Amino acid sequence: MKKILLLLALPLLAQAQKIDKIITRAETERIETYLASNELAGRKPFTPGIEKAAKFIAEEFDKAGLQKTNGTYLQSFSMYQSKLLSASGTLEGKVLADKQVAIISKEASIQIDEKSGFEVASIKEGENFGPSASRFLNVKQPTIVFLHESFGKYISRLSSRGPLKESQSTVIFVVANSIPATFKINATQQVEKLQLSNVVGILPGKSRSNEYVIFSGHYDHLGIGKPVEGDSIYNGANDDAAGTTAVMMLAKYYAKKRDNERTLIFAAFTAEESGGHGGYYFSKQFNPDQVMAMFNLEMIGTESKWGKNSAYITGYEKSSMGEILKQNLVGSPFTFYPDPYTEQNLFYRSDNATLAKLGVPAHTISTSKMDSEPNYHKASDEVQTLDLDNMTEIIKAIAKSATTIISGKDTPSRVDTTKLK
Repeated sequence: MKKILLLLALPLLAQAQKIDKIITRAETERIETYLASNELAGRKPFTPGIEKAAKFIAEEFDKAGLQKTNGTYLQSFSMYQSKLLSASGTLEGKVLADKQVAIISKEASIQIDEKSGFEVASIKEGENFGPSASRFLNVKQPTIVFLHESFGKYISRLSSRGPLKESQSTVIFVVANSIPATFKINATQQVEKLQLSNVVGILPGKSRSNEYVIFSGHYDHLGIGKPVEGDSIYNGANDDAAGTTAVMMLAKYYAKKRDNERTLIFAAFTAEESGGHGGYYFSKQFNPDQVMAMFNLEMIGTESKWGKNSAYITGYEKSSMGEILKQNLVGSPFTFYPDPYTEQNLFYRSDNATLAKLGVPAHTISTSKMDSEPNYHKASDEVQTLDLDNMTEIIKAIAKSATTIISGKDTPSRVDTTKLK
């Protein structure tokens, strides 16, 4: 038995000796410290801070020797930032009150009534507001949604939504207990067309270059907010400078190995916090049938609920990817677990979701204790709160666990799209 265990451990030992020289604690700290520094001011989209972060990531991809796409590492796309200037109207002749309307639109001028051809819908008292409202945010046709007055408190939240996609149709939310027979809505907005950029580098495969394995994480965060004990910068060290650091470290590791049969794509996404826009745009650039697996890395800087040398995989039961990763770590001290926070629907809340919904075994790896993470979305999410030693070991474990997938030996089963919630 001892001989058998030794034979199982030898390949991992040889791999560990190589990986320890490339994925180091010092390098993890260097990258993480810059991405979460005050200089980048929380990496909010459309700010100088996120531009600096993108430049840094692109430079690191270049140093690693990754390929560009069309001469650049920046995968840029347009979005719209809208600011409501005025809104007025009537419902069955009664004047709308202030803060009774939320406009989600990239149109500068809006003038509609019941004859304008808008789809008409409602969210009734007692409905679950979050899922009910979400289904209207990406509609194909212009829509007006009447909300029961119990949901009036959400109008400000709807009004402050982040940037809008090119394909965004106008959606108007109005507080009214029932659908009125007649209505008029007039609004004017300041609309600005802006650019956002993912940062993407490619390591071409050898024998299976048309099959892709993606390593990703989002590099944006919340920027500058309300001061807490004098600190107004939401550095986002764990969320998600940690995941982005891992992507950059893995890029460096695999670029030095140069033994990947499948093409590896390393992506740092923008605007995850404001609607997953970067991940959504990125996913549309691929034929999902050619994507064999996606490792999305989100908040890996703290210990999981099981302690060190462990992480969980969202949507674990939806493909065989988790079991493949576990098998590749047999003989090591590291363990992957199924997501313990299934009630939070994490599988569909990060940048893996768009490709997963198309059948790709696209999963998020995380250690975040979602029921008790003390610094989540707070100004206190800073580098000193992270366990960088453990984080480095997590990155190594991800690299080792992906070995047979990037070599083409293993191919995870597809997500059953007929059973998606």
